[in-house]
Amino acid sequence: MTKYHMRRIEREITDKNLLNAILIEGRYVTISMCRESEPYIVSLSYGYDQKKNCLYFHCANEGLKIEFIKTNPLVCATIIKNCGYKTNECNHMYQSIVIRGNLSIIENFEEKKHGFDVLINHLEENPELIKQKHLNNEKSYTNSYILRLDIEEISGKENN
Repeated sequence: MTKYHMRRIEREITDKNLLNAILIEGRYVTISMCRESEPYIVSLSYGYDQKKNCLYFHCANEGLKIEFIKTNPLVCATIIKNCGYKTNECNHMYQSIVIRGNLSIIENFEEKKHGFDVLINHLEENPELIKQKHLNNEKSYTNSYILRLDIEEISGKENN
């Protein structure tokens, strides 16, 4: 895959800690997919696993995104941190990252449980309450999919 340079190099985020902070603070990611010449884009909530350098998603076990993943697992995704619009200056403050990687459907039951844990811990104020309510038996894990986006490349840009 051809790597392009950033046109506004002064806005590039090169600090790995800042890139990681954006992943930790974010809640939604927009993922672009393609099969043959047909594009598809979807926004999902996610959980970030720092140790495995991946994002986990929860979704139904059928649908268009599943069809796309099975055809072509290579995806591009973005997370944007809105830092506010400067009224009367025609300027928007932001931090954003672009991720390239492989999106896969998790089949292994233990990893599926792990993915749900990562997702709930990332999104919820009281994760244990949610786990007790929604993930209280093995059947809770079988009626939906967990997807994992393995981060292969990440770049960032900011305007502040």
